Amino acid sequence: MGKKSTSPKSFTFFSSVDDHALHEECGVIGAISFSKQDVSPLLYRALIALQHRGQDAAGMAVGDSKSKKINLHKGLGLVTDVFEASSVSGLRGPLGGAHGGYPTIGPGHVEDAQPFLEDEPLGGVALAHNGNIANYGTVRAQFEKTGRVFCSTCDADLILAVLVKHLKAAKLDIFKAVSLSMDELDGSYSVCAITAAGELIVYRDPHAIRPLCWGKNEDFMMFASESTALDINDVPLLGDVGPGEALVISLEGKVQKKQLIPHPQKRHCMFEYVYFSRPDSIAQGQLIYDVRRELGRRLAKAAPASADIVVAVPDTSRPAAEGYSRASGIPIEEGLMKNRYVGRTFIMAGQSKRLEAVKLKLNAVRPLVAGKRIVLIDDSIVRGTTSGPILKLLRDAGAKEIHLRIACPPVISPCFYGVDLPTYHELVAANHSVEEICQMVGADSLAFSTIDDLVGAIGLGKDNLCLGCVNGKYPTQLGNDIAAMLKKHGSDPNVRVWEQAHPAKKK
Repeated sequence: MGKKSTSPKSFTFFSSVDDHALHEECGVIGAISFSKQDVSPLLYRALIALQHRGQDAAGMAVGDSKSKKINLHKGLGLVTDVFEASSVSGLRGPLGGAHGGYPTIGPGHVEDAQPFLEDEPLGGVALAHNGNIANYGTVRAQFEKTGRVFCSTCDADLILAVLVKHLKAAKLDIFKAVSLSMDELDGSYSVCAITAAGELIVYRDPHAIRPLCWGKNEDFMMFASESTALDINDVPLLGDVGPGEALVISLEGKVQKKQLIPHPQKRHCMFEYVYFSRPDSIAQGQLIYDVRRELGRRLAKAAPASADIVVAVPDTSRPAAEGYSRASGIPIEEGLMKNRYVGRTFIMAGQSKRLEAVKLKLNAVRPLVAGKRIVLIDDSIVRGTTSGPILKLLRDAGAKEIHLRIACPPVISPCFYGVDLPTYHELVAANHSVEEICQMVGADSLAFSTIDDLVGAIGLGKDNLCLGCVNGKYPTQLGNDIAAMLKKHGSDPNVRVWEQAHPAKKK
């Protein structure tokens, strides 16, 4: 079982402006060229476009149609750290898959970087995914009983093992193997895989929790976690892979698609719309920017405040702040500026460590905020540990009042489907009232969006969204079972809950 990585005791590790920031596992890409062009340049550009989805590792697997071999290159760090011009140009071939992200399983060492490669069947299979396997511990334990040794603690390694097992059992019937894999795995997964035989395999979990869109032009067909990965490659967006749907695309241009789950029920992750996706991405036909702006507009109507200016916590809150400003008539100002050249930082431990982390990445614009009553817009409060330092930054710059407005409802429950929130005790809203949180962060007032306003802003209907982290109701029975177990017994603080073995999957 993978253990959570820990920093040396004399340091605290910060990965963003706020150490409450949510870590979503990754971005995944698949591409195939019917005109037999190399896809590695497309994959590289797509990884750059999806860099916001994770900065721990990146990798690329490319199939060489001449040698019938899959070449793999991956490592830790940003895309630009892992790939140089020579490494990209050295990956020659007309089909490939790529991945960049954070681990939601395992400590995130180099062996956990995706994609993963098996030498057989079909001459070799390489696979990457976006999501999280909720019954990872149980399925892995079953494999290990048969003598299987895993080289990593990443769930993509497990997904590949499950697929390969069923490919062999199904006599290389890809659709049957994927269908059997869906029966065995519980959780979220948007998968892109390639074979040395020249096929691109794409499939999405039965609830389509994590995103996966696709597009096509004269030369390429691409799949990606966000449409921006297609935009950067001039590949028109044509749609989204459906829940429980699988596609097999050959180099000869044959595209096969099958619905493997009868009567599937969509449960798209609402945090893609609130936080994870770039505002210029389109998910399930919805422009993320429009959703966030509508969240701000609704928030202004539901939770007005007497103020002089509206200020966004950069960057994901900007559209919501614009919506709040338009609806309220309060002018918006860039009262907080972000230093875009600060990556991950190590801060000496001490009483002011969180404030120091905030100051490294944010600066309050004193002439704009001094003496002003401010409506401060943020996308979410999760752990709540650095909202206070951000408000203090504004207070120190002379802000007269700060009315904190949050575009997401209170996060009260853990996530088992790709957002790294494994326990209840770390969630401030699960343990404190709105009034208590307001006092803790030092705001003059605090209000969150409601679930109804969140659903209305997204526009897909409540039944088509995963809202587990804000209402405690999960799209799979196993998720509900794990949540009940956590409430009753808690969990090992050194192991994420889904890495433990749990009862067999319930359909």
